[in-house]
Amino acid sequence: MQQKLMAEFIGTLWLVLGGCGSAVLAAAFPEVGIGLLGVSLAFGLTVITMAYAIGHISGCHLNPAVSIGLWAGGRFDGKELPGYIVAQVLGAIAAGGILYLIASGKAGFNLADGFASNGYGEHSPGGYTMMAALVAEVVLTAMFLIVIMGATDARAPAGFAPIAIGLCLTLIHLISIPVTNTSVNPARSTGVALYVGDWATSQLWLFWVAPIVGAVIGAIIYKMISKPAAE
Repeated sequence: MQQKLMAEFIGTLWLVLGGCGSAVLAAAFPEVGIGLLGVSLAFGLTVITMAYAIGHISGCHLNPAVSIGLWAGGRFDGKELPGYIVAQVLGAIAAGGILYLIASGKAGFNLADGFASNGYGEHSPGGYTMMAALVAEVVLTAMFLIVIMGATDARAPAGFAPIAIGLCLTLIHLISIPVTNTSVNPARSTGVALYVGDWATSQLWLFWVAPIVGAVIGAIIYKMISKPAAE
């Protein structure tokens, strides 16, 4: 169990450092910024690389909503949930600290710029409402769980799950960065919001509630559509 928790800590650290780091450090870099497409790809790449690195150790959840969804889908032992969630959140916070140390090394850095935090209303990149943010996070996390459970099903082609899951996360970001800056992961949201404080922490509730609800819905849907073929 200790090895699993350490793997989840390291994996979530990598996801937040790679994904949020690309947004904070490289998205708008003069002339050669990677933009929305690059940030989306960065999040996907963190999942692909870590899935191959630690998937055989911990399952490479990197996300409290995913862990809860897999539990709801009968793929994960509920006794391990608290430890996984704590390890994931601590890994995300550690990544936020590392990113802060790097980003603050540049003149003019200001946490008020957002620090890749998730938000709605005036803190949504595209000015989307709380309801729009809620719907996006629930639906996209549900689809994420369907892809995760389908790609890791014993009947699925072996060895390709990390690619499918990583590309799914890339697609999710391509859809929803303008809406919420894309969460679908409470740990990712917490890891940077705690450093921003103020509005980021006051809106953090949505980025816990919506992904968890969406993950449970996605798990239930996958169980429903996969059951006939399994019988």
